[in-house]
Amino acid sequence: MRKFLPILVAGLCLAPFPVEGGDDLAKRIQDLVSRVDARYAQTQDFQADFIQETRIEGFETPLISSGHLYIKKPGRLRWDYVEPSVEQIYVNGDQVEMYVPEHNQILKGNLTMMVATKAPLRLLQGAGKLTEQFEVSATGNGERGDGGLLLLTLIPKGQSPAGGSPITRIVSEIQPQTYFIQTVSIHETSGNVSTFRFTNLKANTGLDDRVFDLVPPEGVVIVEDIIP
Repeated sequence: MRKFLPILVAGLCLAPFPVEGGDDLAKRIQDLVSRVDARYAQTQDFQADFIQETRIEGFETPLISSGHLYIKKPGRLRWDYVEPSVEQIYVNGDQVEMYVPEHNQILKGNLTMMVATKAPLRLLQGAGKLTEQFEVSATGNGERGDGGLLLLTLIPKGQSPAGGSPITRIVSEIQPQTYFIQTVSIHETSGNVSTFRFTNLKANTGLDDRVFDLVPPEGVVIVEDIIP
């Protein structure tokens, strides 16, 4: 099983931007958040390929995984790991199911109890209302992604390391042509950083609800109320 579920996502070659003053930077953040909100408000379903790179404090070599992500409003998500091993994760509102073929098990749990997972999933499931879920600020002194847009630092509202969350912040890179979230980096109190980069993004393709329904294979063991 992965360390935690992500967590919810070709830039333009632009010339370097000057560092903005405080007021100008705040306006740029507000404008970028409004564009991201507007894009996701128009999005009913979404799918993408992803590569996950997890850097564990004290280890030089990162862990690399890849797979496919599906999202559909309201609150449905499917996260398929393909490499280096197969694992399928289904989320419907507050319910989570994890199918691990290697172990012939389906693990069921409750999202509200999965502290390390809840904030990244809120971002992926509910993107489009960033300021309702997160405190949003610029990253560093106005750092920018490959496409030239500001990197956004998100801190979950009502959640802090002192309150038991291992997450200190989430840094998001926005795709400049579409304003979809392109990269998410989850920083933990331990120093571990998991980065998810999304490619081949497709929106509003009319995903069937059956994509998000886990049909237990014959003979699989179902374990209830497991909290990873």
